[in-house]
Amino acid sequence: MKTTLSEELTWRGFVNQSTFSDIAELDKRKFSFYWGVDPSSSSMTVGNLALAMMVKHFIAYGHKPYLLVGGATGLIGDPDGKTEERAIQSKEQIESNKKALGEQYKKLFAGSNFTLVDNLDWFKGYAYLDFLRDIGKHVPLSQMIGREFVQSRLKTENSGISYAEFSYVMIQAYDYFYLHKEHKVDLQVAGSDQWGNSIAGVDLIRRLSGDVTHVWTGPLVVNPQTGVKFGKSEQGAVWLDPKLTSPTAFYQFWVNAEDAAVEQYLKLYTLLDKAQIEAVMKQQNGQLKKDRPAQFKLADEVTTLVHGESLAASARRVTSYLTSSLDIATASHEDLASLREEIPFLKSSLGGSIIGALVASGLATSNTAARQLIGDGAVYINNQRVTKDHFESDDFTQGRLLLRRGKAYRDSALVELANA
Repeated sequence: MKTTLSEELTWRGFVNQSTFSDIAELDKRKFSFYWGVDPSSSSMTVGNLALAMMVKHFIAYGHKPYLLVGGATGLIGDPDGKTEERAIQSKEQIESNKKALGEQYKKLFAGSNFTLVDNLDWFKGYAYLDFLRDIGKHVPLSQMIGREFVQSRLKTENSGISYAEFSYVMIQAYDYFYLHKEHKVDLQVAGSDQWGNSIAGVDLIRRLSGDVTHVWTGPLVVNPQTGVKFGKSEQGAVWLDPKLTSPTAFYQFWVNAEDAAVEQYLKLYTLLDKAQIEAVMKQQNGQLKKDRPAQFKLADEVTTLVHGESLAASARRVTSYLTSSLDIATASHEDLASLREEIPFLKSSLGGSIIGALVASGLATSNTAARQLIGDGAVYINNQRVTKDHFESDDFTQGRLLLRRGKAYRDSALVELANA
């Protein structure tokens, strides 16, 4: 029996706060809904991707989507969750970011019938005094000043909050009102951090028209072991734009998912159904656990969704070379080019110094540190531990080898013969 939308969202973990007294109301009629991303950068992150996947389920069950790029709100920046004032980006940068986000919408929701909207279109001709009379008059100050992040910022010495950021909630509330008035949008879908802004829109619509509208929020994804907001790594955000996070690095981000979290990520970030996820988790919890089948399935599915099958296949092969699942000797010119983008590479010669290669590639900070690594048995060539100081002919196959420090396959370098 086919599940309902409320059941689908529940088992996948997309239920947080909503204005529905019974979430089964989602199954009784079709809503026109909107979801938006501000152009504070030129790309979404995997944090945005979780919400995009939630939106995909709304679309799959017949609800009508309006996808918003916040050309107006992006000029200010959402202050919620921020401890200090955002840096203002130029209008030219915001415009460039909008176009890039629009292309990501088109790629993520290819095959879906959606309407792309930009809130700058309805704000750019709205006179300031008219907006205050028409809208500001109906937004209670208590509603705005009572927000937790406003109170926190007001108490922060030498920080506070500007009028522009303070007014952000009113601007976003008008987005909902405008889309309701012009397009009959009656549901906003958002992340849990947008609950306050979204409710302000519901309240504004009620005050101005008497209509009842709704909000559905999904939880922000958090690593269950670290407590860190998902989409962040030690190096920063994991982007959907391949120029900011390469497809191979993107693929490996998922391969490295914690065992405790991988089932949750399969539910949130893939379109695999319940039976398919249960099957891969059965493999994960059985004899195949050491091979991390759930992580590799997750990486395959999400990378294909975001970057397409060709780039996902390339990322899969590059990862296989790094883990020695595939022999580096078999790598094509295209795969070698991708590998060089992921790890350091250098030229050496037969009899060349392994110590020098470790230092030149950044795998060791000095000759002394390199010798210590070799002495500790922490240096590998093509996944075989070495204790020697110089390369030999048997180390190279097809004129290349992989040099690694320790167990982490990311701590590798590609070494190629100078005359190969």
